Amino acid sequence: MSANPADRKRKHSSHTIHELFTAQHKPNTSAAPLSPSSKRGKFDNTSGSKDKETATGAGIVEASLAMSAADMYHFPSSKRVDAGGRGGKEVVEINSSPENSPSKRPSMPKNGIRKATPNMHAHGSGPKRMLVKNFKPARKVDPKDFFDQVWGKVDKALDIVFSREEIAFSLEELYRGVENLCRQGMAGEVCERLVQKCEGYVGGALKKKVKEIVGRKNVDILRGALQAWATWGEQLKYLHWIFCYMDRAYLLPKQQSLHEIAVDLFRKLIFEQPKLNSKIVDGACDLIAVDRAGEHMDRQMFSDAIKMFHEMQVYTTYLEPRMLKLSQDYVVDWADRISTENGLADYVKAAKALMKAEMERVEVFGLDSSTRRDLLTLLEDRLISSKESRLINQDDLAGLLEDNAVNDLGALYSLLERRRLGANIRLAFMKWIEDTGTAIVFDEKEQDNMVVKLLCLKRQLDTIWKLSFHRNAELGHGLREAFETFMNKTKKTSTTWNTDNSKPGEMIAKYVDVLLRGGAKAIPAQLSRTEKQLAVAEEEDNEDVVFDEDTEVNNQLDQVLDLFRFVHGKAVFEAFYKKDLARRLLMGRSASADAERSMLARLKTECGAGFTANLEQMFKDIELGREEMTSYKMILEERNQKLPLDLNVNILSAAAWPTYPDVPVIIPTQIKSAIDKFETHYKSKHSGRKLDWKHALAHCQIKAKFPRGNKELVVSSFQAIVLLLFNGLAEDEHVDYNTLKEATGLPPAELSRTLQSLACAKLRPLTKHPKSRDISPTDTFTLNASFSDPKYRIKINTVQLKETLAENKETHERVAADRNYETQAAIVRILKARKKINHSELVAETIRVTRSRGTLDVGGIKRNIDRLIEKEFLEREEDGGYSYVA
Repeated sequence: MSANPADRKRKHSSHTIHELFTAQHKPNTSAAPLSPSSKRGKFDNTSGSKDKETATGAGIVEASLAMSAADMYHFPSSKRVDAGGRGGKEVVEINSSPENSPSKRPSMPKNGIRKATPNMHAHGSGPKRMLVKNFKPARKVDPKDFFDQVWGKVDKALDIVFSREEIAFSLEELYRGVENLCRQGMAGEVCERLVQKCEGYVGGALKKKVKEIVGRKNVDILRGALQAWATWGEQLKYLHWIFCYMDRAYLLPKQQSLHEIAVDLFRKLIFEQPKLNSKIVDGACDLIAVDRAGEHMDRQMFSDAIKMFHEMQVYTTYLEPRMLKLSQDYVVDWADRISTENGLADYVKAAKALMKAEMERVEVFGLDSSTRRDLLTLLEDRLISSKESRLINQDDLAGLLEDNAVNDLGALYSLLERRRLGANIRLAFMKWIEDTGTAIVFDEKEQDNMVVKLLCLKRQLDTIWKLSFHRNAELGHGLREAFETFMNKTKKTSTTWNTDNSKPGEMIAKYVDVLLRGGAKAIPAQLSRTEKQLAVAEEEDNEDVVFDEDTEVNNQLDQVLDLFRFVHGKAVFEAFYKKDLARRLLMGRSASADAERSMLARLKTECGAGFTANLEQMFKDIELGREEMTSYKMILEERNQKLPLDLNVNILSAAAWPTYPDVPVIIPTQIKSAIDKFETHYKSKHSGRKLDWKHALAHCQIKAKFPRGNKELVVSSFQAIVLLLFNGLAEDEHVDYNTLKEATGLPPAELSRTLQSLACAKLRPLTKHPKSRDISPTDTFTLNASFSDPKYRIKINTVQLKETLAENKETHERVAADRNYETQAAIVRILKARKKINHSELVAETIRVTRSRGTLDVGGIKRNIDRLIEKEFLEREEDGGYSYVA
């Protein structure tokens, strides 16, 4: 009899589920222990259910999980079943949670079968589909036992880590165990157990290794602490791996971390121990002391120490204060010793080197910015501020200035500027300039080289100001004030003919005369080289700087004008410059007309049009004289008249030109005839004008025949008159002094100067008997038969260009007299404006208004006030003041 198809289908289905269920849960005793991260396999029945447990329709099928006692880190979660079917002792699995109790699972019927909801839409009388679920036996695990067993394994692992033995356990399983404990709310107890474990290790074995070397040097103790810190850092890695979940899930919300706890333990139990703390810190400071002494420092150890102090957060509380304290003691002792043993330049170099070394150490080893700031402040305080008097000492600074030590002065200034003290060297700087300049001005033996020395001094100081002092404005003002002070010092000496005239004003005018007569060739070698060196320094991109003559002369004139600006009394300069300009113009001795006009333009810009009005008129007179001579010669050509000689006459306006004395002289007949003829022409053309001939300023060219060749001589008018007396004489025919005196009509002094230039100079067309350098009335003179020269045209020493002592004295006295008149005029102008004024105000105002022309001393001003009272321009009041008399 065949079975019912429905029964066959039901039977087949039930058998298949049972087989699948049995196969799914068949024990596998050969399987490897599960790892903490392994997951249980899931079963999916034919209906697609995700439940892990299935049941048949006939009853309950108990699942038996076969558990292996693998290793100490794997604990099966179900009861162990022995061969006889008896239940074994319950064991905890660290990968699972003890909270899977039946009370939290869905309720089941007592027979273990969950009834299915009838399918209202089913058709026919076939079997209904049921969901079959496997039951997992209830677990009854004590959380305390779970904690103890998990922590026991973790504790053994920590012992292995702290003893630095070989790691043979699974870090992942330990991590999962700690994670499960934390998930069950036992993170606090885990953290507490861990801290206790670490405290015992750090305060015990780790600390013991450091304390074993307490009796050694501080550096050795520091090395031991670094080794302990490195060991603790390596072991801390394993703690991070095992307790990572606790660190993030439990400590992080409390704003704590496992790393901070570990660092705090090391700091509290080892670093802050009384016997170790100071020695560890001093060990690092001793390494700095070794480096400062120039010995080899263990740079790696010092770098590791700085990192350790930073990580323990004790850098600012322990190391930095101690390091700064020892640094202060070192720097104070160093500054006192070096400043005493060395000169100023050496001390500055050593101080800058020390500061550089200290800052490099800060940068190389990554010390805090606060350390850099405090250390730099300490160095600047002790090396600069405390030693300011040493750095700006007058004698030491004078030595550097005397040696022109540009680099050393620059180092000194830059060192002082670190504390904004660079301007404090102004007094010592000005004192040296004033003393040096005063010595140059009043050195009577070197009066002729005064301007050259002043220009060298000025350029030296300008270079120092630009390169060493970085163009400090205050020091620049000090430089100019010092120059102005000594340039206007007056002293009644024989060189100024006992007047209060400024000697620099006179010498500047004479130096300008040398430049304008000689051009670039007249520039002293030292000034020319200095000029080029300065120009090359300013031309950074052009190393080969070439100057032409005009540029050289103009640069020199600019430098001289700098000196001229310092001179208050311009009247002395004006008088000598005017006299020298007249000689250059009249004798045609200017090297460059452009240079002459360039200098005139400079003076006009500097002193105003009134100062140069007469000088400009002198140039106009020369031009007018040339035009006049051109017109005169054209008239002679039209009349077919020819002069026996080439005559050129300059007509000068007496008001613009210097006053020249009339020197009596007997003019040769031919020359006298030509002069008289021109004078008749000029007076006929310009009625009412008077010509006053100044033969002392004339010069001429004469042709001379000597036994060794013919020559053309350029001589003064007096020299030409003397040489003409030797025409027609034999070579050995003597002419005595008295004969020459009567024939020329020259005064003895002028005749002696003329004969000396002809017979005693380098070029001697005459021979003096007897030979000597001085002219006496008993001397006789003959033509120099052996006179010769490679050149055909020869310039004999022109005596007009040389200033005589009498002329110099007359100029100084005239300037002094003019200054008195100018002072009196200034006093009258002041009183006319003020009507009444007291004595002190009148003196001060007079000094102010006469400064540009040359100021008298107070005594001289008083004398001029008394003269004006005598002349009844002023009257003295009862209260000591003055009033103007209208």
